[in-house]
Amino acid sequence: MKQEKPKYNVFQNVAWMCGLAWKHRRRVLLFCALAALLEVLFNLVQLFLAPQILTLVEKGAALQTLLGTILLFTAALFTLRFAKGYLAEIDLSARIDVRTVIIGLLGNKCNTTSYPNTLKPDFIKLRDVAHTASEGNQEATELIWHTLTDLCKNVGGFAVYLTILSHLDPVLLLVTIATCLAGFWVSRRTSTWMYRHREEEETYYTRKRYVHRVAESVPVAKDIRIFGLQDWINDIYASVHDAYLAFRLRAEKVKLLAELTEAVLTMARNGIAYVYLIQLALHENLSVGEFLLYFTAISTFTQWVMGILQSTLKLHTESLDISRVREFLDYPEPFRFSGGAALPESRPYELKLENVSFRYDGAEADTIHHLNLTIHPGEKLAIVGLNGAGKTTLVKLLCGLLDPTEGRVLLNGIDVRLFNRQEYYELFSAVFQEFSILNVTIAENIAQCAQDIDDARVQACLDQAGLTQAVAQLPQGVKTYVGREVFLDGVLFSGGETQRLMLARALYKDSPILVLDEPTAALDPLAENDIYLKYNDMTRGKTALFISHRLASTRFCDRIILLSDGGIAEEGTHESLLADGGAYAQLFEVQSRYYREGKDF
Repeated sequence: MKQEKPKYNVFQNVAWMCGLAWKHRRRVLLFCALAALLEVLFNLVQLFLAPQILTLVEKGAALQTLLGTILLFTAALFTLRFAKGYLAEIDLSARIDVRTVIIGLLGNKCNTTSYPNTLKPDFIKLRDVAHTASEGNQEATELIWHTLTDLCKNVGGFAVYLTILSHLDPVLLLVTIATCLAGFWVSRRTSTWMYRHREEEETYYTRKRYVHRVAESVPVAKDIRIFGLQDWINDIYASVHDAYLAFRLRAEKVKLLAELTEAVLTMARNGIAYVYLIQLALHENLSVGEFLLYFTAISTFTQWVMGILQSTLKLHTESLDISRVREFLDYPEPFRFSGGAALPESRPYELKLENVSFRYDGAEADTIHHLNLTIHPGEKLAIVGLNGAGKTTLVKLLCGLLDPTEGRVLLNGIDVRLFNRQEYYELFSAVFQEFSILNVTIAENIAQCAQDIDDARVQACLDQAGLTQAVAQLPQGVKTYVGREVFLDGVLFSGGETQRLMLARALYKDSPILVLDEPTAALDPLAENDIYLKYNDMTRGKTALFISHRLASTRFCDRIILLSDGGIAEEGTHESLLADGGAYAQLFEVQSRYYREGKDF
C-alpha cells in the first residue's frame, strides 16, 4: 500500500515538540539529558564491577581493599539507581503537561475551526488520528521524550564503549555491527508491517469500541429491550472481535519470526566474540577480568548499536503521528477569524442572498440553486417546505456557518466573508434541530458560561420559553444539573422540555437575529400554542427566521417562503398563499384535515 508522505519530517517534528517543551515545561529537555547521562553511568559501573573485583582477586589484594571496592561500586549503583528512579517520577508530570498542551491545541482547533471543515471526511479522519496520538501516556506526543532519551543514551553509550573496544580487532567490531544491522533490518520490516496495517487494526478496534458503547448506552437501552436487540448486538460484537483476533494472530506470527531471527543473530554474534576472546586469553595472556570486561562490553556494545537504530526507527514512527497532529492543527480555514471589516452598527440588520447556490461535498446536485432573497430589518420570515428542500441549509448560509458555492450573502450590503466570522456569529441566536446540552446546571446551559450569570435574565428567559414551572419543581431550581453522565442527581428533561431549554438559551444571548429551526417539533399542541402566543414578545426588535413543518405556526410571521428544488417556489403571507391555492395551500389543507377529523399527523 502506497504511503502518503508526511508534511513534516523527523527533525521538524522534534524541533516542534522541543519548542512546545521550551515554552511550557523546559525541565522536560533537561530531564531527557540527565536521564541519558545517568543510564550511561549506571551501565559503566555495572560493566567494571565484576572485572575489577576479579582483577583484585587475581592480584591477591587485601580483604580490606576488596571489600572497599565492592562497597564503592555498590554505593555508586545505589546512588545512580535512586537518581534514575527519582528523575523518572518527577519527569512524568512534566511530560504529561506538554501532552496536555497539545490536547488543548487540538480541542481549540475542533471548537473554532470553520464549520464546513467539520463536515469533511478527511478533516474528521485527521482529527481522530490526532486525538489518538495524544490521548494516553503510550502515544507519540508523550513517548517521544522516552525515545529521545533512549537515543541520547544509546549514542553516548556507543561512543564510550567504542573507545573501550577500540584496540581490539576491528573485524570483531565490524561483525558485531553487521549482525546488529541485520537484526535491525528484520525489526524494521516487522515495524513497517505493523504500521502499514495499523489502520486495519484501528478499524477493528473502533468497531469493537462502538458496539460496546452502543450496548451500554442509555438512549439505546429502550430500543435494545423493546426490539430484542441483545442477540443481534452480541452477534455483531462477536463477529468484529473474531476479525480483530484474526488480525492479532497474523501480527503475532510476524513478530515471532522476527524474534527467532534476532535470537539466531545474537547467538552467532556472542559465539564469535567468545571464540575471539578465548584466543586472546590463550595466546596473549588476557586476564580473567579483562576477558569478562571485553565480552560484556561487546555484548553491551551491540545493545547500544541496536538501541540507536531502534530509537531512530521509533522516532520516525512517532514523528509520523506527530506530523498528523500538526497537519490537523494546520488544516486550512476557509473562514476569516482575524481582522476583517467592522460589523455595521445599525440594528436591526438586513440580510440578502444574491444569486446563491450551495452544493455539499460529494453531492451530485445543488441543495440551494441560484436563490435570491432579501430579509428586511426586523422582519419575521417563515421558511417552509418538504424534507430535503434546503431549509436548514439556507439558514446555515445566512448564519455564516456555510459559504455559498456561488453567489454572495450580504449583511447591510456587505459580503459576510469580509467580516471576522466569530464576530459575525455574535449577531445570531439559534435553536437548531441538533443541539448540545452540557452536564452543567440549568443556569449555565442557558447562559453558556459559569461566571457572572444574570439570574434575573435567566428567569425571564425561562418564563418566555415556558419552562418556569418545570424548573421550579426541581429541588435546586436553576442550580440543578442537566443529564446524568457526570452528576448522578442531574435532571433528565423530556424532548419538549429540552427544546424549551434551548429556546431559553437562544433568548438569553439576545442577539439581533433569532433563528428557530423547528423549535416546537417536540412540543404538544397546547405547549406549542403557548410558544406562539409569546412569539411576538420573543422577537420584538429582532429579525427572526422561523423554520417549521407545521404550517399553522407561520401565520405569526410577516412573510412566508416555500422552498422547493433548491429555490423559492412560493412567497407571501399566510392568507395570500392560501388564496393562491398553490403548493402551500395544498400542504396546509392536508395538515388541517387531520385536525378537523381528529387524527394525529
